Amino acid sequence: MRKQLPPEMLARDSRFVRTSIMDQVMDPRNQMIGQRDLGSARLQPERPAAGDRARNLMHGIFTGEIQALEGAGRTTYDFDDEQAPFALKLDMARQCWDESRHVEISVKLGDWMGTEIGEFTEATFLYEAACATDPILRLCGVNRALEGLAIDVFNTMREFGDVSGDPVLEFCEDWMLADEVTHVKMGSDWLRRITANDPERQKNALEFQRAVDKLFSFGGFRGESEENPVHLARNFRALAGFSDDEIEDLVEASAEAYAEAQAMQQAAAGQ
Repeated sequence: MRKQLPPEMLARDSRFVRTSIMDQVMDPRNQMIGQRDLGSARLQPERPAAGDRARNLMHGIFTGEIQALEGAGRTTYDFDDEQAPFALKLDMARQCWDESRHVEISVKLGDWMGTEIGEFTEATFLYEAACATDPILRLCGVNRALEGLAIDVFNTMREFGDVSGDPVLEFCEDWMLADEVTHVKMGSDWLRRITANDPERQKNALEFQRAVDKLFSFGGFRGESEENPVHLARNFRALAGFSDDEIEDLVEASAEAYAEAQAMQQAAAGQ
């Protein structure tokens, strides 16, 4: 079996339509980037577009769970025991079990919400973060950054299920949220264990994580103000091994991403 499998070799059937994350996130015409009124993107049942937004987000969760399964599976295989301790691989194998269950839940939730597989596009950004040649970068980019984003998204979807009167959505998101906290905690624990005597490696890994976090704050899509559609789940982040300083840095990265997106929008408008 090939090691270090590139994203373009991921197996998908004809239902899936792949798009570039650059098209989704960095295009200044995207309504999530540099949006002046982020509050209009919030998931609120009374908004006419709330159902479509929720279905789009659920489809993104579904494709993300597939890639999380693929990424964790690659980490169990791509590295020898000297690069990645056997106990770390066991944790990744356990995560594969969780992610496969999440895929099944997400498919059923998609059916419940009236979404077909392939109705929305798939970007492979999560798997791309799992292609780093250093397992610690994978733990920071995937488990701490993108699985951390999943904590925030699942918590938001769980709350939306509550306020919209959808107990099925609320229960499923709550169930998957608990697993995501475990996955992020595994990343936090292994980061500190493996780099305990290598501060430079830890510094580089955390810088990589911050870059991923900033990119996937979606121009202010995630944050702590009422206008942010996805709210940072501080309590679950703490349970997942984030320090207070790390949480504050994440809030700062989101604010920076929003400011830069606003500047992009203004520059585009001036052309």
